[in-house]
Amino acid sequence: MGKLREPLSEIASCGLPAALESIGERWSFMILRAAFNGVCHFEEFLSEIGIARNILANRLTRLTEAGILHRTPCPDDRRRVEYRLTTKGLDFLPTMIALRQWGERWATGVPSNPVLCDERDHLPILPVSIHGHDGRVLSHLDLCWIEAADVATSAVPHDAEDRGTVRKLGSA
Repeated sequence: MGKLREPLSEIASCGLPAALESIGERWSFMILRAAFNGVCHFEEFLSEIGIARNILANRLTRLTEAGILHRTPCPDDRRRVEYRLTTKGLDFLPTMIALRQWGERWATGVPSNPVLCDERDHLPILPVSIHGHDGRVLSHLDLCWIEAADVATSAVPHDAEDRGTVRKLGSA
């Protein structure tokens, strides 16, 4: 098996640093958590999450500039502003849920209350997981790195001897 792995020194080609630059600090996460819960006005954010006014203004500006929140005047009072999640912001929901579930398991040790449920049947959602292209739940042992060019040209699984550009996740 080859020595393929993510090029860790090539930060510009990895989406993780870019995502962390947009969102990666505590108050931004708390603002997004509030936005996912329907909070949309500056004063509501202040009272709901207990953030300082200057920090809130800064984070709202950053999240708006990153295209995660959209800032619009309220239709009923043009002096007030609403901050709403954009499609880009809504796409962050699985990440927020995964982080919350991780924190419940490893940081607090208890499930949060209220419990996030499926609106259709009111049953709790499953833990966020990694799925294969066919829907199988995968663990870290089921993952490997493959050169993008090899993935784009491959419609069928590679044989074991054809794995020159494959490396199991976490292996040396």
